[in-house]
Amino acid sequence: MSGVSLLPITNLPEIRPGDDLTALLCQAQPSLEPGDILVVTQKVVSKSENRLVKLTSVTPSPRALEIARKWDKDPQLVELVLQESHRLLREERGVLISLTRQGFVCANAGIDLSNVDGGQTACLLPLDCDASARRLSEEIGAHLGFPVPVIISDSFGRPWRMGITNIALGSFGLEALLDHRGTPDSCGLEMKATVIAVADSVAASTELVVGKTTGFGATLVRGYSYTPSVESNIQATLRPWEHCFFT
Repeated sequence: MSGVSLLPITNLPEIRPGDDLTALLCQAQPSLEPGDILVVTQKVVSKSENRLVKLTSVTPSPRALEIARKWDKDPQLVELVLQESHRLLREERGVLISLTRQGFVCANAGIDLSNVDGGQTACLLPLDCDASARRLSEEIGAHLGFPVPVIISDSFGRPWRMGITNIALGSFGLEALLDHRGTPDSCGLEMKATVIAVADSVAASTELVVGKTTGFGATLVRGYSYTPSVESNIQATLRPWEHCFFT
């Protein structure tokens, strides 16, 4: 490996519900090459899939009203968080931590008001991020004539660490995990616990060129020698609930 290049796709237009995201990505980055990985932000995918909800259209439940009063939050937003959550895990200092219906643990069920219309519309996570990644990958691959792995990224906070970083919410076309268990390290010692989060690492790298305010919705990652796969996805990276230490 000689190095990895991160190339932000700077001419992707503002995405609207129903837009053909595959066609727009191919038009915006016609120089895709075999071996490239395409990382697309969750918000771009959610907008194209019309995962947008006007807050004024939401009727808060009694539980949402109670939580909103307790923490001085918007009751419509709290109701959406409850609807998008499999389980509300923690309420602390006005922050709602939930297990989403897709299996992610995050604040506000991954719902975001930024970069939509000034706070009047909530952007929800895609219903099935792996399925969205697969669809984009297969459609782009059919258009170009060679496979292009796709990762859907979003920025999450992390326990015990300040700041947010990109993680992978969905992936298709590459092994999401690189398992080194059973192989020797550089000193010949057998590794027993080392599993590399490849999809998350690739997603995290793109934050360096995309950022939160640039409006760039996708990044081309070139030069990383990934392991192709049509079976692996992000569900494989989610730690089973019974294996969690802090629940």
